[in-house]
Amino acid sequence: MGQYKIKRVYEEANEADGFRVLVDRLWPRGMTKERVGAVVWLKDVAPSTELCRWFGHKPERFGEFQASYIAELKSEAVQPHVERLRSWAKEQDVTLLYAARDELHNQAVVLKRYLEGDVE
Repeated sequence: MGQYKIKRVYEEANEADGFRVLVDRLWPRGMTKERVGAVVWLKDVAPSTELCRWFGHKPERFGEFQASYIAELKSEAVQPHVERLRSWAKEQDVTLLYAARDELHNQAVVLKRYLEGDVE
């Protein structure tokens, strides 16, 4: 059983990352496919455009953002993508890649917590 990790997409890839998955809805600015080094771009597991716009990466909104994003993750439309992440983690480490500058308040943090069962 692998573990989930999170990493900024702008950081260099390495072998310890395992299976790299980009979990942003938009492709990161200035990044080529080679530089991202993601095996998969799973944009359907990212928060909705509306939720991202509302959140605006404002730390004071993070609690409400987390609750709303988890509700989206539990939706019937997103669950198959969540299950893909879980199936990959059965075989190897999975690194969730994100582009946000804030390393503490972003969707990858919430997604990792959700996948690990730390939040519901």
